[in-house]
Amino acid sequence: MSTIDLTTDKFEETVLGDGIVIVDFWAEWCGPCKVFGPIFEDAAEERPEVTFAKVNTEEEQQLSAELGIQGIPTIMAFRDGVQVFRQSGALPAEALEDLVSQIEKLDMDAVHAEIAKHEAEGGHTHDDHHDHEHGPGCQH
Repeated sequence: MSTIDLTTDKFEETVLGDGIVIVDFWAEWCGPCKVFGPIFEDAAEERPEVTFAKVNTEEEQQLSAELGIQGIPTIMAFRDGVQVFRQSGALPAEALEDLVSQIEKLDMDAVHAEIAKHEAEGGHTHDDHHDHEHGPGCQH
């Protein structure tokens, strides 16, 4: 399966659904995005059971701003409607495959329990514990 282009209209519907969704935030002018693009496309072809989606940050500026995308490429991963990963910077092919494998192995009952615990404590959301910002990327 190839990648799909996500717009503001389809973003929530896509990432909040069942299964694994990997989203690549990119722009045409971004060098690291051009390097990562074929890696992302290849992964989509190799893993048809996973949804690989791309958001063009130039065309979807409001969505990018709402999600706090500051550096591109930024990779976000969701499983069963829960954001489980976020990182700025391109990933090598092996790291992208490893990421998908780790997401497949997640105990989602435990993830949902952790979210419920943090919400009950009035504390941090699950995103606070899975926000990884490192790696080379373009800055807006």
